[in-house]
Amino acid sequence: MSTIQKGIEDGPAMSSRVLKTLVLVVCCAVVVIPFLGVISTSIASQQHVTNSGGFVLWPDALHLDAYKAIFNGGVVQRALLVSVVIAVGGTLISLAGSTMLAYSLSRKGSFGQRPILMIVLFSILFSPGLIPNYLVVKQFGLLDSLFALILPTAISGFNVIVLRSFFMGIPDSVLDSARIDGAGDFRIFWSIVLPLSRAVLAVVGLFYAVGYWNAFFNAMLYISDTAKWPLQLVLRTYVINNTELSSGDLGGAAADQLPPQESIQMAILVVSLVPILIVYPFLQRHFAKGMLTGAVKG
Repeated sequence: MSTIQKGIEDGPAMSSRVLKTLVLVVCCAVVVIPFLGVISTSIASQQHVTNSGGFVLWPDALHLDAYKAIFNGGVVQRALLVSVVIAVGGTLISLAGSTMLAYSLSRKGSFGQRPILMIVLFSILFSPGLIPNYLVVKQFGLLDSLFALILPTAISGFNVIVLRSFFMGIPDSVLDSARIDGAGDFRIFWSIVLPLSRAVLAVVGLFYAVGYWNAFFNAMLYISDTAKWPLQLVLRTYVINNTELSSGDLGGAAADQLPPQESIQMAILVVSLVPILIVYPFLQRHFAKGMLTGAVKG
């Protein structure tokens, strides 16, 4: 009797597990199948792409013509280099500025602590708008400059608050003992605070890197020279707007030797996704810890 009763009680639990598994499989399929189709289309032959209506779910063979075309010295290769420079340089600048600002705001008695903190909070709640931003960038002579894609968004108020909350959780006794040993503020910040903050720095750095890598709107506003376009703006122009890439855009390759436009577009999409997919696993172990710490401290 107890076995039958236990089986009846386990029935709803088993149904719940099956339902959760089914939902998880469906969600994974919704994510994986389109991504698999993008990769397959980028490496499929011209005949297979044509027969499949422009979207291949599984390639007939491995053809890298689309990747050879976009890395032939054309607009895509140039845009990829620009995006790497912006993402790496912008992330370093943003991390440096955000960590120093957050650390100064986390120390009691810092010069202008409360007014500056109010300004940071105000920047989270209110945006100046497109026209004032454009006028400021123009006034500083940053139009058609890569700095126009970095400096206007270099400091995020949200990230500063997250860093400040973490820094406030560092025991004062640790910092005071270093100060007694003769360390100055910069030495304490560099040798003690930053090594203790690897997790939250990894999270904030990932936020900044993804933001810089995916940004295209500022490039539309401030960059008129196509040679300085980032990869995401090229992606929007040639993939989302479905503008065909000419032989000149692909390094002067012969028009009759170009792979299908669908394969080229999917190859651009893959190239725009791969760098973040490569970086994320190295930061994943810090991600949960950094987010949780930044959320509960302060």
